[in-house]
Amino acid sequence: MIVLEILYFLIGTACAFLLGNIVMLPIPVWSLIFLIPLFLLFLVLPSFPGSLSRIHSAKLKNTKCGTALLKIFLASMVLDLVFNIPAMFGALEEHGIPAIGDAGWKWTGSILLIVLIENLIFWNGIIRIYLTSSQLGAKYRIIGIACGMIPIVNLIALSILIRICDKEVKVENEKILLNESRAAERICETKYPILMVHGVFFRDFRFFNYWGRIPEQLEKNGARVFYGNQQSAASVEISGRELAERIKKVCEETGSEKVNIIAHSKGGLDCRMAIAKYGAGPYVASLTTINTPHRGCEFADYLLSRIGESHQVRVAGMYEAALRKAGDPNPNFLAAVTDLTSSAAVRLNEEMPDPEGIYCQSFGSKLNRPGSGRFPLNFSTLLVGHFDGPNDGLVGAKSFCWGQDYHFWTAPGKRGISHGDVIDLNRENIDGFDVRETFVQIVSDLKKKGL
Repeated sequence: MIVLEILYFLIGTACAFLLGNIVMLPIPVWSLIFLIPLFLLFLVLPSFPGSLSRIHSAKLKNTKCGTALLKIFLASMVLDLVFNIPAMFGALEEHGIPAIGDAGWKWTGSILLIVLIENLIFWNGIIRIYLTSSQLGAKYRIIGIACGMIPIVNLIALSILIRICDKEVKVENEKILLNESRAAERICETKYPILMVHGVFFRDFRFFNYWGRIPEQLEKNGARVFYGNQQSAASVEISGRELAERIKKVCEETGSEKVNIIAHSKGGLDCRMAIAKYGAGPYVASLTTINTPHRGCEFADYLLSRIGESHQVRVAGMYEAALRKAGDPNPNFLAAVTDLTSSAAVRLNEEMPDPEGIYCQSFGSKLNRPGSGRFPLNFSTLLVGHFDGPNDGLVGAKSFCWGQDYHFWTAPGKRGISHGDVIDLNRENIDGFDVRETFVQIVSDLKKKGL
């Protein structure tokens, strides 16, 4: 298939170059009978069918087609420059190609043709990737537009867009093929349904998918997925009470005796409270916490101690007004933040002893260096690190460990894995950390344990 792609690229580049320079090159006019249909075919189907047949998504096929056209655009542009700049100054007169001063009308026609041909290729390709790529995001789309009129820089920016889209096609297609190959196994079809519980200041229903592409991936592999639906900002005790009711309701709806809980951040504390104080224990088969601050955040203690009460109330009022619009009936910003401090964690851990008869495990991660990852966690890493040591942008690594099993995630290089990366918040494909497959394996392990 790589041979076919290379062949397509070479033929397409040659075709674009010949059509753009047909006026200047010693090529018979009748050759247009072959060149024009071939060029149009490359625009409509910019990849060999044999290559596209291995891509199992119409969206990915369009992304691949777009990158193929943009590669041809870059290559043919380079050929145009290499050929035309010397030719304009008479370097190719001995081959019958006049300098610009000797045949200005020919050069005008040739330049217009080049502009037409290259624009057809470029806009066909760029529109395809802008409409179909998920990994470009707003950032790289804006970079592409901002750099579009800056010579040389625009070519560098375009190369970056092509690289991102090529990687996306490869990763996403492999994901599709993997799921197809194991579809019959239903490796995530656990005995008990999965209840996914969000963290603080977010919701897992209405307006925003907190867990990114993870639930869809779990369901494709047989899981039954439900959500916590608790308020986005409340004390651990209030959230725990809400979750206890939710857990029992899911059991009633599904006819299942218990649920397997996967909880992120403060959601892990909320679930522990639901089990310890509000009678949810008999309905819980397992509790998996993801980047949960079981020992609190010393940085949160520092912030609350440094910010005056009047400022705390003002900030809380702004957040709570927004949270009410999002659907929270009674948000309490300060209570939620206070319960994340290390001092509050001491009290909470006394109130929430490790439950018996429930399989408990925890996961954690860290960003590898300050400034890595996505904003704003790349910015907060250094601040949190001053108080909590290595961290994920919000929570120190020393706070994650809890339960019978603990697993620490890391990724090679400078990037690392942030508090948002572990729930696929940005829908980003990170080198060395496949978040969707990671969760598939977590649930698959629960199935192997009979849960």
